[in-house]
Amino acid sequence: MSAGDGRLALAAISGIATITAAGIMPGAIKASGVSPEWTVLAIGAGSVFFSHVNDPGFWLVKSYLGTDTADTFRTWSVLETVISVAGLVFVFTFSHFL
Repeated sequence: MSAGDGRLALAAISGIATITAAGIMPGAIKASGVSPEWTVLAIGAGSVFFSHVNDPGFWLVKSYLGTDTADTFRTWSVLETVISVAGLVFVFTFSHFL
């Protein structure tokens, strides 16, 4: 279960997804030998996956841009998912080279 999976399953803010993933991962990190620093970055990136109306940032962007809920949902969710996936690609790429 990744932070992104937790986010979709819980339909909650990124803090809950992050805390859930962080609580599950210590045993897996020790067993796998993966660097804890890269794991923290991966959890952070996964925690914003498919952000939606429960996220306070959603409502801030909606009010600042003056868009309706449906348009904000489409753009915000896609944007947050792209940020999440790009962050994970960054973590996976650089963890192999550094």
